[in-house]
Parts: sequence; structure tokens; C-alpha cells
Amino acid sequence: MKLLPSARAVGRGRMLSLALAFESMFALSPLAIGADPAGGVSASPLELGTRWELFVDNFLVANTRGAALKLHEPRRAEVVLVLDAPWEGPTSAYFAVLKDGDVIRLYYRGSVAGSDHSDNQVTCVAESRDGIHFTRPKLGLIEVNGSKDNNVVWRGVESHNFAPFLDTNPKATPDARYKALAGLKQPGRNWHQGETPGGLYAFASPDGINWRKIRPEPVMTKGAFDSLNLAFWDPTRDRYTCYSRIFENKVRAVQSVPSADFVTWGDPVSNRYAKDVPYEHFYTSSTVPCPGAEHLLVAFPKRFVTNRKKVPEHSGPGVSDAVFMTSRDGQFWDRTFLEAWVRPGPDQKNWTDRNNMPAWGIVESAPGEWSMYISEHYRWPDCRIRRLTLPRHRFAAMNAGAAGGEFTTHPLVIGGSRLVLNYATSAAGSVEIELQDAAGKPLPGFAAADMPPLFGDELDATAKWKQGSSLAALKGQTVRLRVRLKDADLFALRFAD
Repeated sequence: MKLLPSARAVGRGRMLSLALAFESMFALSPLAIGADPAGGVSASPLELGTRWELFVDNFLVANTRGAALKLHEPRRAEVVLVLDAPWEGPTSAYFAVLKDGDVIRLYYRGSVAGSDHSDNQVTCVAESRDGIHFTRPKLGLIEVNGSKDNNVVWRGVESHNFAPFLDTNPKATPDARYKALAGLKQPGRNWHQGETPGGLYAFASPDGINWRKIRPEPVMTKGAFDSLNLAFWDPTRDRYTCYSRIFENKVRAVQSVPSADFVTWGDPVSNRYAKDVPYEHFYTSSTVPCPGAEHLLVAFPKRFVTNRKKVPEHSGPGVSDAVFMTSRDGQFWDRTFLEAWVRPGPDQKNWTDRNNMPAWGIVESAPGEWSMYISEHYRWPDCRIRRLTLPRHRFAAMNAGAAGGEFTTHPLVIGGSRLVLNYATSAAGSVEIELQDAAGKPLPGFAAADMPPLFGDELDATAKWKQGSSLAALKGQTVRLRVRLKDADLFALRFAD
């Protein structure tokens, strides 16, 4: 039976083809040659090398029958920090998390409410060894309320949205291992269109504690910036990228800006989506290169629904959740999943305004375990941040239920001597993989019938057929994978040596 392409995949492919024809800014990354970011038809075999490919979009998928992409929610774990110190308060927000050696650092704004432009806002840091138990180091750097006995690393209007990251650029100097962007446009007519003075300032630090401005003037002025304007070193594209706040189509939106040196920034480009994707308020973006698969950008915007109010006695309107999206070129964003990645849940304090904001950053808190963080109880006395956990690379999967299903990939060049899978099944479920030639015929010894059903829950399982697992004789050849699933999820795969 001939398998039919996903209608949504084809629609997204056509949409992107039009965008590519009109705007050169959407040129594909060399890593994506052979398939478009929205999962369109492959024009040439995909050169995966030995990198991980995640099933978060239709990039690998050519045809399906009884199988489909499925979003996987993270697990809500512990509350790791209640922001009740005198210099913190109920409007503390804009979290960023990173790991430096064996220390996990969590940065955030300390704020007890007031103007966005208040000089009393502070940037705080908490530290942990396991991602669960955080403490406030007594740094003795900046006086707040008559004392330096605190965890404050910066004070002033820039603390409204101070966004640090650990710079992995090989050219980064020791005195600038950490970098950050922070700042706001000044109030005035059309400030949200970037027409008033001000903007983002560039900061550097040798240790993540002692910070300085790289230059006294803003390095970026085109944008609204009243959010967490994050930046990072993008190793795939060999540049820094900032994702910052703009207003577009009457909603809060996101733009990206490239830089070679973190001081001189290029022209901003608005995030783009398929034609059928609705305009929604994205209060933050939490965009990050996916660890272990850095060619893929993943983002976790806080979606803000402005016209709803769940708790009548609460002062502020609006409710929020978190969504998930991906990009393979940094500008066109795939929103296969329009549903929430994290819901507010039964806690009524999470159904008030500006809650459920994912922190920027993903850290490995234990082997194979990723920790992320999300804000809760904004504007409440116990404003806090909670840990989210998920196994490595398990944002979404190709899934089939108990009735079973299958899909076929675009042509792939075998880049290693074995095929490694990140998968999970039920006790009765299974995964079976067949290697096919260009005509769709099974390769001798690699038919689905030659593979004992794989079952279990593993992050790094080597596919094995009756003759063994070695693909050394096929290395460099082009194949298609036919994947049969029964009550199973396939999250990611790679060829490995």
C-alpha cells in the first residue's frame, strides 16, 4: 500500500517555498539541505552525519500511516526557590539558568513592583549542585536596604531583564566568559515600536558574578525590549543571536538579530510561521540551541491570553501557559503543536497574570535527565520557581497506539556504523525498523522481519537485526527507514560510530 504524505506537512512545505521565493532571509542552513524546515518533500538525500535528529517536526518524515507526531509534556517537580528575600518580592521574574562546571546558576530579577524603569530593581543569582537545592550566595557586592549581605550582582534599570549566558564561542576571552544583554526603551510616544531612546546594553563577566558594561551606549535599539531579551553563541551558525521583544500584528512577538562580536548587531528579522498558525502573544521566547543537537533551535514561549481572567479578586487580567516550537534556520518556526506544552494546572495562583514563564536554559541535572524551570505565583507573596524535568531530547515523538502504525523517512545517508534510538514503549509495545533502497525494497538482512521487536525505555538503544547491529558495510549509502510502531514513541535517532 502506498503511503500518503501528511497534508499538513505538504501545506507547510508549500508555505515555506513561497517564503523562500520572496525573501532570501529564509535561506536554509546547510544542515537542512534536502528538506525544508517545515518538513516538505526532500529533494536530495539528507546528510545527517552522526548528529541527533529529534522528531519534533516533519523534517525526517516522508509518509505516515497510523503514526503521528505527539507532544510530550515535562514533569512538574520541586519548588526550588521562593522569592521572599527583602530585595526580591512578588514581581520577581525573567529567569535564566546555566551550568558552569559543576555549579548551576539561576539568575532572576528581584522586584517588589513599581515602574519597569525603577533603579531599585536588582539582578540576583542562586546556586545549586544538583538543580534542586538552591542557595543564595552572600556576595557582598551591592548594597540593598543598607546591607551588602545578599546575592545581588547588578542594580539599576537594566536589572529589569538582565539575561546572562555562558559564552561558548572559542574566541571568547577569559574576562568575558559570561555575557548578557539588558535594557529598555525609554517611555514616550511609540516606545513599543522602538521609537524612543534606549535599548539593550551589552555586559561581560569573567565569573558570572562581577559584571561590567562592554560599552556605555546601547548595542541594539530596534525593538520594544520590555521582556527577557536573551542571547547565546550559536555554534552551528558561528554567530551570536539575540531573540528579543517586538510588537507585530497587534500582539507581543519575537525578532532575531545576529552578531559576530556581541557589540555590532545586524538587522532584526521577525519570527515567521506557517500561514495557518494563529497570532498569539508570546511574552517571552526562551529560545536555545538544543543540547546535543545544536543545529536545532527549540523555544518555549510564555503564551499570554490577555482577555481572560480566572481569579476575579486578582488585580491583573490575563492568563498564561507555555508552548513549544522549533526552528532549523532560526527565522522560520515550526508550530506543529499549537496546544500547551505546560498548562497552569489546578493551582489557582497559576491562573493569574504573567505566570508559567519558562526560564531560559536547559541543564543536565543527572545523567540523561534535563532540568528546566518555570515561574509560579507571580504577584503573590510566595512568588517562586519550580523545576521541570524530562529525559534527554524527549520534547515530542513519532507515536502510534496499540493498533500500530508506521512511517517512512526521506532518503538518508548512513553516516555511522550503527543506528541509535531514543524510544519508549509499553510492556506490549514495540519498535521495528527496516532499511530500504531508493525503490522502497528492503535491504537484504535489514527487513522489518529481520529485526526482533525492540521494547523498553532507553535513551541510547542500538538497533539490532538478526545478523547484528553493524552498518559499517552500508556507510555512505543512501537508504530510507521504514519504522513500525506499536504503543510506542520514537523521540530521536542518530547514526553513530
